Amino acid sequence: MPLPRKLLNDYETLALDLHPHWWHFAAPVASLTAAIVAALTVLATLDGDLRRALSWLLLAVIVVCALWLLVRYVMWATTNFAVTSHRIIFRNGVLSRQGVEIPLERVNNVNFYQSLFERLIGAGDLLIESAGTDGQQQFSDIKHPERVQNLIHAQIEHKNDRRMAPSGEPAGGGVDVATQLERLVALRDRGALTDEEFESQKRRLLG
Repeated sequence: MPLPRKLLNDYETLALDLHPHWWHFAAPVASLTAAIVAALTVLATLDGDLRRALSWLLLAVIVVCALWLLVRYVMWATTNFAVTSHRIIFRNGVLSRQGVEIPLERVNNVNFYQSLFERLIGAGDLLIESAGTDGQQQFSDIKHPERVQNLIHAQIEHKNDRRMAPSGEPAGGGVDVATQLERLVALRDRGALTDEEFESQKRRLLG
């Protein structure tokens, strides 16, 4: 399911919303397929008590693999990697939820890694270095990580252009001072602006 709209601020726009790559399902699908093939082979080649015993055993394995696949699907559906006009957001979990938020202003570097096989299927890992206590965050099973890297850099540049607007000409042209003040307060509360930067931008707006 998509990232809930309630997680976004009114002034925030969603640039990217991804679930993990389909490779996320590789292990349970392969296990389930192997168990089904084994069960069909036993039914076709054996008979008697051995066939009955192996059939029950393989049926149990099939049920376990099917449950594994179901759990993986639920995890896939409830995992979101999103890029907005202001943040990078990662959310996952079903009953208990956890997440990571990285303001674009704090992103220092974005790297990606793909093995040869991952290049063939269009998957990879994304490593984001940011200023703060977390330092580095790695995100796995990202679809087309090089495209995501480029999009994050583009959002950062666009964000920097908007951030400079209060000191020069307004980026939106018709955006009133009250709206710009609300955005500055939100940036300060998220830690994207220091108190000194906030006061400086506020004085420029009110001036």
